[in-house]
Amino acid sequence: MTDASASSPPLPPGARAEPVAPAALAGWSGDDQLAVLALFAEGCETDPPLRQGLAPPSGLPGLCAKAAALLAAGAPDRSAARRFFEDNFGFWRIRPAGAERGFMTGYFEPEFEGSPTRSEAFPTPLYGRPADLVTKMPGDDWPGLDPSLSAARRTAEGLEPFPDRMAIEEGALAGQGLEILWLRDPVDRFVLQVQGSGRIRLPDGKVTRLVYSGRNGHPYTSLGRELSRRENIPPEQMTMDRLIARLKADAGFARGLIRLNRSFVFFARKDDLPAESGPIGGAGLPLTPLRSIAVDRSHWPYGMPAWIEAEIPDGKGGSERLARLMLAQDTGSAIVGPARVDLFIGSGAEAGHRAGLIRHAVDFVVLWPR
Repeated sequence: MTDASASSPPLPPGARAEPVAPAALAGWSGDDQLAVLALFAEGCETDPPLRQGLAPPSGLPGLCAKAAALLAAGAPDRSAARRFFEDNFGFWRIRPAGAERGFMTGYFEPEFEGSPTRSEAFPTPLYGRPADLVTKMPGDDWPGLDPSLSAARRTAEGLEPFPDRMAIEEGALAGQGLEILWLRDPVDRFVLQVQGSGRIRLPDGKVTRLVYSGRNGHPYTSLGRELSRRENIPPEQMTMDRLIARLKADAGFARGLIRLNRSFVFFARKDDLPAESGPIGGAGLPLTPLRSIAVDRSHWPYGMPAWIEAEIPDGKGGSERLARLMLAQDTGSAIVGPARVDLFIGSGAEAGHRAGLIRHAVDFVVLWPR
């Protein structure tokens, strides 16, 4: 039974946290909590994480260590793993303001062709993090700057807004030697920046990995939502596949639409990441397909277990009931709200197709340390 005395997680005004018994979660007894226990034992986040998040509640890092000790002591089975989560966490169903359920999308790790040098075939640069880029941390006060900015440029006179996408595309970063790779077109770069990671296949056949290294701080604009509005496409029909096809069909149209999203993401190459490993999430740890989620880092800490239930597309024309334990290991500028979830699907085109179909209501239950 749920311990009614367990402290509920803090929430923004209007949102509600309702205690729920694990046994009342459909599919709880049949899930493989041992797989999540192994991921949880690897730690809540690296120090420092790839993207700074909310400080974890007292007890959460200790529970990660406790899970590691449990695994080191022997080979726990699924039942022992299930008891670990039931005994150490309170279960809380999160109801966002004005709704009964949360909202879930999907994301993936794309793969594109690229080159370490510029050429006619590969004219679109990917940039590393500029030296003068300053990321806003929780509690930072930047008087005189738009509060919506999440990063700025450090100058001799103080902080100022960093160049937006259009300014960068028109040469604001030229001459700094920040180019780390070159892609075929701005659409491929846009997809990489939305997903936050990627695999780049080089002309010699080798594959290098990209990890998030910061962004210019301007607010994110959904191009799918804008295209839906412009061309009267019902939102439920606006998939990532459809958006990319429209952008690829008209380079001039693509350039103008992409520039509406003033946010611009920077990357770092990580050539030593094993091919079988998932991309690195905001927590600084590899992501696991259908076990890792991105959450709003202003509301939830990395390493937090969560239970999700949703009916989502299977990518093959049908649907699948997804009811399983997850770990919050990532974040994203479009992931806003206490019951907003982005589900990591995997790597490659098939994962991308399925991820682009997911825009569904979700039951979101957080596991909060007792």
